[in-house]
Amino acid sequence: MVLFVDMDEVIADTYGAHIEIYNHEFNGRLTPKSCMGSEVWQMVPKAHQDSVRKHATRKGFFKDLKVIAHSQEVLKRLSEKHEVYIASAAMQFPNSLEEKSKWLDEHFPFIPWQHRILCGHKHILKGDVLIDDRSYNLERFNGRSLQFTSPHNVNTKGFERVSSWVEIAEKLL
Repeated sequence: MVLFVDMDEVIADTYGAHIEIYNHEFNGRLTPKSCMGSEVWQMVPKAHQDSVRKHATRKGFFKDLKVIAHSQEVLKRLSEKHEVYIASAAMQFPNSLEEKSKWLDEHFPFIPWQHRILCGHKHILKGDVLIDDRSYNLERFNGRSLQFTSPHNVNTKGFERVSSWVEIAEKLL
């Protein structure tokens, strides 16, 4: 089986990073729960929205992201049985290319650089499974689409949903 896994909000907690930065810079009190059903930038005053939208363009944003719970163990087990690729739309944020690669080296060393696809559109991917938080990446994928739950997509329907890496293990191992 060929399995593609998104990075942001699937194995790397970018949503939480946006909240942390906003709260630190603007003395905010956002939480993932308070942002349910929305992007972080949509939950801040209009005067701060542009700042939040630009977090990912900052040098260092992707360097110290927290790892999504259980993703390391489950991906390690999946990679022992299947062909696993990390597919991230890194071209949207050119600073992220090096940072994402180093982050993967540190947290997912068992996934070699040859299995990392830092791309634009994901509809070009051809394989069996795509795990992603963004419906626009899943809707044009020709294999099995698993939508990883993130606060921004809790109201999205139309895809097989997974809410944790433990659940992914139950479905794919």
